[in-house]
Amino acid sequence: MNTTHIAAQPQRSTSDLIKAAVSGWLGTALEFMDFQLYSLGAALVFHEIFFPEQSAAMALILAMGTYGAGYIARIVGAFVFGRKGDTLGRKKVLFITITMMGICTTLIGVLPTYAQVGILAPLLLVALRVIQGLGAGAEISGAGTMLAEYAPQGKRGIISSLVAMGTNCGTLSATAIWAVMFFFLSKEELLAWGWRVPFLASAVVMIFAIWLRLNLKESPVFEKVSDNASAAPGLQQAADKTHSLGAMFTSKSFWLASGLRFGQAGNSGLIQTFLAGYLVQTLLFEKSIPTDALMISSAIGFITIPLLGWLSDKIGRRIPYIIVSISSIILAWPMLALIMDKSHHVSVIMASIIIIHNVAVLGLFALENITMAEIFGSRNRFTRMAIAKEAGGLVAVGLGPVLAGIFVNITGSWWPIVVMLIVYSAVGLISAIIMPEVKDRDLSLLNDAAEFTQRAAAVKGLRSH
Repeated sequence: MNTTHIAAQPQRSTSDLIKAAVSGWLGTALEFMDFQLYSLGAALVFHEIFFPEQSAAMALILAMGTYGAGYIARIVGAFVFGRKGDTLGRKKVLFITITMMGICTTLIGVLPTYAQVGILAPLLLVALRVIQGLGAGAEISGAGTMLAEYAPQGKRGIISSLVAMGTNCGTLSATAIWAVMFFFLSKEELLAWGWRVPFLASAVVMIFAIWLRLNLKESPVFEKVSDNASAAPGLQQAADKTHSLGAMFTSKSFWLASGLRFGQAGNSGLIQTFLAGYLVQTLLFEKSIPTDALMISSAIGFITIPLLGWLSDKIGRRIPYIIVSISSIILAWPMLALIMDKSHHVSVIMASIIIIHNVAVLGLFALENITMAEIFGSRNRFTRMAIAKEAGGLVAVGLGPVLAGIFVNITGSWWPIVVMLIVYSAVGLISAIIMPEVKDRDLSLLNDAAEFTQRAAAVKGLRSH
């Protein structure tokens, strides 16, 4: 008689869980520190440092274009490193990605300017963004996968929210650094050398994050699935058939996850990247207004993010997603109307930025990582989660700010920003309505959640007949 040994899930101590949580938090903090360092740099100073011969509007579009170049590389990195993460293990890949990201972020701080080397300066900037993007394409998905697979059932939402709080810490740190630069330095000092400081400072986080990942144990879910595959080759062969790129594109779960990501990432690109530049460059607001507002909003996010993670552990992932998405749609017009009206007091404008940022960006992101981790099966989780995130990110964050710049330039108005916010949030809302509830799903299951639900429904239908 043939018997198949099904391995028990390896146990991890509380200390192991803490290391995994801090590792995911730091890695994501570094990624989003880069994200915000670069996005604010592109919006506020890079157009003068790397594209000084262009008009103000065109320089902003070009600066956003170099920002978007990294997102094209992220898809390649998501596929390459995602596949490695699903075959070789989460830990090895996460070490590689954090190293690539950290080194490139630091090197941006030593780049020559356009005034020093001409066209070579923006070319070097794009090259670093591309290499950086390769690593970043799998970083947050790997961190989300690792932490979800470490966390116990019933607490995955709030524990996985640490990854989202890592984005918050990165955004807060980067925004705070830029705010300090703007406060203490004159424009001439900022353009001469001050813009380099934020990128060089990121090396501190990089070194600690790399050290921590060297001492991290592999995901217990990955070890269990790998042991089962060794004991039962048939399971491995069946899983391999679903591991191809073609199989991914026919997966309902993949498209639902991409829709969730598209909604959150689109809002993030518009509010955290484009809006800051538009307020300063086009509407001539003080530079401190968007940076201070985002800094305060990120601090408030330390309450928003874990609260939504905890709520999703209690009532499921779908309902909070639906509520936050609808709120984003409802708030888009009134908040943007207040933000764009210079007749309002600065406190009103900043409060409006804080509200729309916490709801449309941080609120959705608090739910995103754990939901996407639970919707995918164990043998494809890293790959599909990474590609779903980066495909949505390329279109929404990479191209969104560029398109927003073009649309507002053509129309001479800010209403295209509102339309884009509503469209992004609506895509996320539709995906949340359609997706199955995945709270506390067994993460060692091989099948994606939507396909598993469809198969179970089909079996139930056959039995009823």
